Amino acid sequence: MMHSDARPIRIGRIDYTNVWPVFHHFDPSRLRCEAELVYGMPAELNRMLRAGEIDVAAVSSFAYGIHSEDYLLLPDLSVSAPGQVQSLLLFLKSPLEQVRRGKIALTATSATTVNLLKIVMKKFYGGDPVYETMEPDLDRMLENADAALLIGDHAIRASWRETGYRALDLGDLWRLWTGRWMTFAVWAVRRDAALRHPEAIAEIYAALVAAKRRSAADSEPLAQEAVRRIGGTADYWRGYFRGLCHDFGPEQRAGLSLYFQYARELGLMEKPVTLADWPDSVHA
Repeated sequence: MMHSDARPIRIGRIDYTNVWPVFHHFDPSRLRCEAELVYGMPAELNRMLRAGEIDVAAVSSFAYGIHSEDYLLLPDLSVSAPGQVQSLLLFLKSPLEQVRRGKIALTATSATTVNLLKIVMKKFYGGDPVYETMEPDLDRMLENADAALLIGDHAIRASWRETGYRALDLGDLWRLWTGRWMTFAVWAVRRDAALRHPEAIAEIYAALVAAKRRSAADSEPLAQEAVRRIGGTADYWRGYFRGLCHDFGPEQRAGLSLYFQYARELGLMEKPVTLADWPDSVHA
């Protein structure tokens, strides 16, 4: 489906706290161009961007990688971390040795983290577990599995409970084995939308970067809203937002390129990925 000029430009917003620092102060009603936010889970927004139902979105890195020829990256926007993220957790019911050859229950919500887990298991631990996709409910996931992967706010809430399970942070494991940053999501624009609406995309991009900078200067409003909407303490959320980075510089790119390389080596991706930036690559 192509973008109709009659409708506003549609911007996909993941329903997770990890993108709040970019979206919290972003208000499409204050733009000169007509734009609207569309909320959804990562997998849903990935599909909508692919189908042309939305034009710009924060999408999982893996989804960007699979369709990179149709998208351009909005520079200096991502969800990245140099290590621990606290919201991508593998809960172990059995010892890791058993998990490597056992069964892992996965959440269906993010391709990036699921494939990161497969890379970690195969590349770093030499494991080949069976994977089963389920709804993100820790107790039910672990009824018949040795470990369970939760991401986003589901992982955070589970980490607050006294579950008795050991939790491994995938951002931590990636850093431990590669020494690199991990980039979990990027902001992408469809090439066709960038070509047809250059001024609107430029305005939306400038507003997103300005919103990100405002949050970076003061994350207190984010911490307070997280307590109100999700629970926990302001201290927990201050630490959580401090651990995330929403820039996309050379270190984040290098980590993401390595992730894509490993994904190809394991047959999770078919072709090499181009990290093409808007607006430089609009006509490429």
